[in-house]
Amino acid sequence: MSHVIEMLNIRKEFPGIVANDDITLQVEQGEIHAILGENGAGKSTLMSILFGLYHADEGHIKVRGKQVSINSPNDASNLGIGMVHQHFQLVHNFTVTENIILGREGHFFLDRKTASKKIKTLSEKYGLNIDPDMIIENITVGMQQRVEILKMLYRDADILIFDEPTAVLTPQEIDDLMQIMRNLISEGKSVILITHKLNEIKAVADRCTIIRRGKVIGVVDVKTTSQAKMASMMVGRPVSFKVDKKPAQVGRVILDIHDLNVMNNKKVLGVKSFNLCVKAGEIVGIAGVDGNGQTELIEAITGLRGVESGTISLDGNDITNAQIRKRNEIGIGHIPEDRQKRGLVMTETLSDNVAIKEFYKAPFSKNGILKEEYLQQYAQKVITQFDVRSGEGIHSLAGKLSGGNQQKLIVGREVVSDPELLIAVQPTRGLDVGAIEYIHSQLVAHRDKGHAVLLVSFELDEIFNLSDRIAVMNSGELIDIVKTSETDEQEVGLMMAGVKHKEGAQ
Repeated sequence: MSHVIEMLNIRKEFPGIVANDDITLQVEQGEIHAILGENGAGKSTLMSILFGLYHADEGHIKVRGKQVSINSPNDASNLGIGMVHQHFQLVHNFTVTENIILGREGHFFLDRKTASKKIKTLSEKYGLNIDPDMIIENITVGMQQRVEILKMLYRDADILIFDEPTAVLTPQEIDDLMQIMRNLISEGKSVILITHKLNEIKAVADRCTIIRRGKVIGVVDVKTTSQAKMASMMVGRPVSFKVDKKPAQVGRVILDIHDLNVMNNKKVLGVKSFNLCVKAGEIVGIAGVDGNGQTELIEAITGLRGVESGTISLDGNDITNAQIRKRNEIGIGHIPEDRQKRGLVMTETLSDNVAIKEFYKAPFSKNGILKEEYLQQYAQKVITQFDVRSGEGIHSLAGKLSGGNQQKLIVGREVVSDPELLIAVQPTRGLDVGAIEYIHSQLVAHRDKGHAVLLVSFELDEIFNLSDRIAVMNSGELIDIVKTSETDEQEVGLMMAGVKHKEGAQ
């Protein structure tokens, strides 16, 4: 097979860090080639060089055997290279067609009709099922990703780069995306898949280049290489996929939710007559398909959304209408679903972000003046303990971190503050297997200190791995609560679809 892409001896440095250290990547025509690596290993940097967003300090690139210079995304596009970024680049009040032709109009007057027709044809050819006239803000995240794929196909790209494409997708959308990738290959395209999810690599990739700390560790044939082998190559040690935990030692009630009703953004009840208690020394997992009231429930507990009726108590204190700061002081820690919108101030340093909930009180400040020395020591403790990798340490801006390192920073901040109730929503989203293993161990350790953990995850294996009890939600209602040791994924899956197995959830 001929190489459609060759990146030879690529080196790229940023202040304080060598992101790519003599990396060579060779992608064959008509294959799905995965790039696997830890958070911050240099995967996205390498692809940003191929797409013309960065320029390599050393090394060169060949496309279809010919050495090229790629200085901008337009250069990449002209060479038939397209990229779907982690964070989509769409104008939300534009239609699908308007987003796809943006920047490619060529004329003062737009021929939307012809463009729309071409988009519909491409959509049908590759099984994308997109309506060209839909407004972006009215379609799901998975559909928005398909618009990004269509954008590349409209520009005649035949080398398609996917950067962590499944981080924000539901399980069904992930399955659909895998099929779309197979459709692309069957039509003669080549795909580069940046990911740290081993099961997805096993599902669709032909070969995999594994990167660790900016260096290539090896290139493997995916069909003949086990997930365990790829994981250990990625992180440099054996990785356990099972959480090691003792039986829960359950204590007093920490969180008590009684007959809770919460409105959603459409002004209808998103949470209906919901009852749940979480005790000291246990992890309660909330299972459910995304969009079944989990967001409204968590926002009500944390104070981000008002309550219609019912009560929420924390360690005996009624917090139903309490201010967010009051809830934090009583003992709520919150790992939010959207790390960039709710978890971090992207334009501030890591040390400022670590202290963002506690800066106003001792020992972080005295008489309204920040104690910089303590703040920096505390921040250093968090980023060391949770292996948050950045070019300039605690002085790096949060927005400069990779998505996975942003997640580790938030988890570290919340765990180290030692809350009575830790609410963890998608705590390992965007993390590699090594980081997932560590975060899981920290959540269990938090439980074993006698604290309560409320876990929301759309990964059923994560719910089963961590939870002592599982509360299943469907359409805003509590379907049932079961002991993890007394159920299985099939039974929980049925309950997620609204089938109740036992009377009297409690």
